[in-house]
Amino acid sequence: MKRILSLLLLSFTTVGVIAQDTTRISLLFAGDVMGHDSQIASAYNAGTKTYDYTPCFQFMKPYIESVDVAIANLEVTLAGPPYKGYPEFSSPDALATTLKDIGFDALVTANNHCVDRGKQGLERTIAVLDSFEIAHTGTFVDTVNRLNDSPLIIEKNGFKLALLNYTYGTNGIAVPKSNVVNLLDTAIMKQDIIKAKEFEPDAIIVFTHWGSEYQSLPSKKEKDITEFCFAQGVKLVIGAHPHVIQPMEWRKESNQFVAYSLGNFVSGQRKRYTDGGAMAYIELQKINYRADSSVTTVDSAGYYLQWVYRTADMNRDYYMLPAAKVEHDSISFIKDVTSKASFKTFVENSRLLYRKYNKDVLEMTDLPKMYTVKPRDEDL
Repeated sequence: MKRILSLLLLSFTTVGVIAQDTTRISLLFAGDVMGHDSQIASAYNAGTKTYDYTPCFQFMKPYIESVDVAIANLEVTLAGPPYKGYPEFSSPDALATTLKDIGFDALVTANNHCVDRGKQGLERTIAVLDSFEIAHTGTFVDTVNRLNDSPLIIEKNGFKLALLNYTYGTNGIAVPKSNVVNLLDTAIMKQDIIKAKEFEPDAIIVFTHWGSEYQSLPSKKEKDITEFCFAQGVKLVIGAHPHVIQPMEWRKESNQFVAYSLGNFVSGQRKRYTDGGAMAYIELQKINYRADSSVTTVDSAGYYLQWVYRTADMNRDYYMLPAAKVEHDSISFIKDVTSKASFKTFVENSRLLYRKYNKDVLEMTDLPKMYTVKPRDEDL
């Protein structure tokens, strides 16, 4: 009897230990990485005849490096010269190397500009990302590549994430023969999600390119597709394309999160609402109960505001700035009065929208790994 009790006690103890086997992963999602003519010109060094985007992103690097996995929407092609912005985007390869250097782990490429430079542009973009060992999904050389490489599986910290990416269209440009661009088709998406589940991921993420440009609230189609994804078992839905931010929702009761639009991560657009964006920060928690049994939840959700500063001097340089840090610096990096006013307007408008429409997603002010979503005092 004593031996039986000892075995039972050991069994319960072991179960308790396994139940406490908890792991976490931090995720950061950024919006549209654009490449307008003015950005390309700003990155050019006439002395060396090379392009360097490092100065532009230097202040964002600590935020992106601080998370376990960072993902953004690459809304340009890397088609080679001539380098151009709107309407047929092709940015220097240096943009991709800088995105990797500042900490991005993966890029999504299905968007309305992905076939701006035709077959050569789509395929060279994929080849460049592959050569720099930057994970990507959304566009494919052919159906075989799509079959082999979709969904994109990201493994980190004991987590397995499945990433899918879709766009509403390609600006009316036909997808080149044999190439594949993932389009927002719920029948196809359903099959992709079923396939993703076969990998037994801890979370399925759908990164979409959708909605109405310059609209601050999601369209009915955005909402409908979000509900469709959630019904299929997707945990995170991340949106891009409107070039302005739209609300975020952390649905605690169903353990799901949606950011309808993260706005512009970086761009040459200077109109009100378009000169910045938000980065969505998510922490996932996984509790392992047995070797073959675990539960993954969205443990926290927050956002960072970031603004794109273009200097007023003759250089007209671009710098991405974390809003909360700029506000609290004793000496502002922003020098001219007009830019200071634009920065203030962007931040105030963004916070007003988020306070009114966000659900359980507050602004963050410090680097991610310093804490778990500490809100600003005025958000309490």
